[in-house]
Formats: sequence, structure tokens, C-alpha cells
Amino acid sequence: MINTVTTIIRHIKTCFLANIYMCMEQKAAINSVGEKTRQCIIEKLDLPLNSDLGTFRIADYGCSIGPNTFHVVQSIIDAVKFKQLEGKNETSLMPLEFQVFFNDQPNNDFNTLFITQPPSSEREYFSAGVPGSFHGQVLPRNTVHIGHTSYTTHWLSDVPENVDDKNSPAWNKNYIQCNNSIEEVTKSYKVQFTKDMKLFLEARAEEIVPGGLMIVLGQCLPDGVPLLKTYQGILVDTIGDCLMDMAKSGLTSEEKIGLFTIPAYFPQFSELETEIEKNRSFTIETMESVRHPLEDIPLSNHFLISMFRAILSTIIKEHFGEDVIDELFDRVAKKLAKYPIDFKECEKNVTYFILLKRK
Repeated sequence: MINTVTTIIRHIKTCFLANIYMCMEQKAAINSVGEKTRQCIIEKLDLPLNSDLGTFRIADYGCSIGPNTFHVVQSIIDAVKFKQLEGKNETSLMPLEFQVFFNDQPNNDFNTLFITQPPSSEREYFSAGVPGSFHGQVLPRNTVHIGHTSYTTHWLSDVPENVDDKNSPAWNKNYIQCNNSIEEVTKSYKVQFTKDMKLFLEARAEEIVPGGLMIVLGQCLPDGVPLLKTYQGILVDTIGDCLMDMAKSGLTSEEKIGLFTIPAYFPQFSELETEIEKNRSFTIETMESVRHPLEDIPLSNHFLISMFRAILSTIIKEHFGEDVIDELFDRVAKKLAKYPIDFKECEKNVTYFILLKRK
């Protein structure tokens, strides 16, 4: 019984720390573009910020469980309020009311999200949870004034066609991701990404009012750089190698690994730009690469393993079962200790900031 309790406590602590590390990495990126976001709202938002507008509505797509989403939302509200007061007499203005829609997949932990949000006495907005995939429309037409999403658009709505089919040239063999090492696999992932990006933008075009803004922050690859040359690609390939080691030990099977593929695709910068330009409902006000604060810091194995455990545990558990998680990431830790990632030899992903304006 004592061993069982110890194992449960260890598991809870590990998961808690993993989520903290993932939030830290994302928050660092969000903070790095905080002033840019503020200036873009002040300069590009042309909506009438008065009582004629009614309630000002903000949507955060792919909100997860906080706290980053609350930080983003408050920053947007602060910028809108500053814009409203700019050059005007504060006493003559009717204060805006704010409504925030927190969107994520139906299996997102919305209970944790709302339990951990700021108390009502400190909150300047009415909040609502919106379960559903952002690859489709999740809110009524013309209801959102500013949309936001960060580190989400590389996630695909489905596993690309044929990558788990042994008889297809697009079979991903023993890899668990698209690391750009097999051309047919990359093509299949790109087709799915193109389809999903189209659906994402079309849905936002329905929901965002004319003149409204959509802010997108995320990661892609520099043109000509494969994912397998980045530390992120190397780490996920290492996770795949450890799964294969577990199959040899009888803890899972090679057949099961062959049917497992992470539904994520990191496009090259020019690919991302091309897909956005295809949508005629938005103008691209800003699209640029920005420096991530952690970009030049060699990250510890503990940080990397905790972060990727938080990112990938759910989909690994769904396919292999919960029992593999601790063993898998213990093996990853040992392998990285023996074969550390050489950050100096790794290519860097591109952190991008995009501001779109609804026509």
C-alpha cells in the first residue's frame, strides 16, 4: 500500500511539474510579443469603442487550462481600454463590457480552467467555455472583435492519410512524427496541414467582425530546414526510439508503434505564409519572426523531458495506455543523459507573430 501511494504521489507531482514547464515555455514566447501585441491593437483596431459597439468580445482558441490564457486576455483588454481612452476624456466615455470565450477541445479540463481563473472581484470580463475543434466554426457569425491563439495551429485535426499504412509509400515506418526524413510522409502531412489551415481561417472569418483582429503566435521551420535538425525533432525521435526499445522488452509492440503518429506538422515559414495568403477574408497586417527568450539558452534534460511529457502524454496514453508513461520518460531521461542533445549543432525553429485583419 505504501509503495502504491508513493507511486501515485510521484505521478501527480511529475504531471504537475510537466505542465508548469510547458506553461513556462509558452509564457516566455507570449511575454516576448506582449508589447508588439499591444501596439498592433492600438494601431490596427478601427472599431468604434463606444456604447454603439455593445459588448467587446474576445476569443482565445486552444486556451488549455491556464494560466497563460488569462494573461493574454488581460493584456488584450488593457490594450483595448488604452485605445478607447486615447485622446479622449475618460469621464465622457461609457466603459466597455468584455466577454471572453475560452475555446478548446471537448476533453480539455475546463473545470481546472475556471477554478484557476482570477476571482470575479479582479476580473474585468464575463467568461464562457466553448468546447469544440477550432478547425470548424465554434461561435456565431460576426461575434468576435479580437481572436487569439498561441502554439496551436501546428496541431492537425486528424492523422494524415496513409502514414500508418504499411503498403503506402507515405508509411512513416518506425517514426512517430513527421521529421521530414521521408518525402512522401512530408507530402501527406502537408496536405493535411493545408486543409486544416484553410478550415481554421474560414471559421475565423465567419466569427470575427469586419475590422476585427486575429492574433496568431506559434512555431514553424526556417525554409529548407527539416524538423529532424531541430532539438524538438531530435527529442521526439528519441521518444520514438525509446518506444522501440520498450517493444523489444515486451512492454509494447512494434505493430502498435507503427500505427502511432503524432498529428502535428511544423510548416516552413514560406508554406505558412502561402496558406494564409490564400484566404481572401483577411489582410496580413504583420507577419514576422520574433526571437524566443529561451532560444539561446541550452535547456536542461529535466526541462525538456518535463515539457514534452506535458505536451505528448495525453495522445501517448490514448494509444499505448497510461502504464507506459513513467517507464517511457524514464528511458528518455537515461538516453538523453548518455547521448545529450548538442544545441550548437541544432537548427532553430522560427517563432512567428501574425496579425490578421478581417476585411
